[in-house]
Amino acid sequence: MNILHLKYASEIAKTGSLNKAAENLYMGQPNLSRAIKELEANLGITIFERSARGMTVTPEGEKFIGYANKILTQIDEVEAIYKNGSTVTQSFSISVPRTSYISEAFVNFSKEIKQDAPFDLVYKETNAMRAIKNILEADFNLGIIRYAENYDTHFKQMLAQKGLVGELVAEFFYVLIMSREHPLAAKEDIRFKDLKAYTEIAHADPYVPSLPLATVRKEELPDDIDKRIFVFERCSQFELLSENTNTFMWVSSAPQKVLDRYGLVQKSCRDNTRLYKDVLIRRKDYKLTELDNQFITELANSKRRNIK
Repeated sequence: MNILHLKYASEIAKTGSLNKAAENLYMGQPNLSRAIKELEANLGITIFERSARGMTVTPEGEKFIGYANKILTQIDEVEAIYKNGSTVTQSFSISVPRTSYISEAFVNFSKEIKQDAPFDLVYKETNAMRAIKNILEADFNLGIIRYAENYDTHFKQMLAQKGLVGELVAEFFYVLIMSREHPLAAKEDIRFKDLKAYTEIAHADPYVPSLPLATVRKEELPDDIDKRIFVFERCSQFELLSENTNTFMWVSSAPQKVLDRYGLVQKSCRDNTRLYKDVLIRRKDYKLTELDNQFITELANSKRRNIK
């Protein structure tokens, strides 16, 4: 295996086509095909599934392509430093649950970064399993996973098996947010039964490894609501809450400025007794950078302001 093999595999994964990759690499298709077969034989894995529709990356191949892209990126950085005298680009990457206090921390973190050197920041909102996969298989250094306390042992064991470590960020009970015009907005004591007449805005991809999605949804949303809108994108959730005054959403607690921006109110519900955890994860052998520590400081500050 050599650097060229990594470039070949990365280009095929990017284009999904042997022909297109060969064209981009300025080489013949037979030579490219032969090189990939040699690479797969040397590694003892199948990187691509070949079909009439093109080249599809296998699960084993996904992991390999993730490593290959990291190596190629590092090579590009080294070449830039020594060939062009460029300054090293600072990098920060994290996958997080869709939540306002973490988003607030990221915004404040971005404002504090020194502007006299180049940097790349990657912030992805997703579910717990994808956050873990992003560290193991993609070019992410940090993640924050959220889960109900009853899954604590499960996640701790899984992190240990995958060579990851976790540090508790926050523990909390979900609260309700809804429009200021919602029929329940002025009610002091909201109970589960009060919510049955209304529509819940919910994250579209809750996920706990080894459990069916239907089971997870039932576990995560235990209030017997039969009207739900599942949404992936957090901004759209707030727009729905703001414009549709019959909707509500469970959240970890939102900053007041976010509530004011969308015309929302935040309410507690004493029937909700399920404790949740947000846990910062990384590889065991990963050393936190200066940017990582800056973000963690802002995260702690935002948590103190918003999580009661």
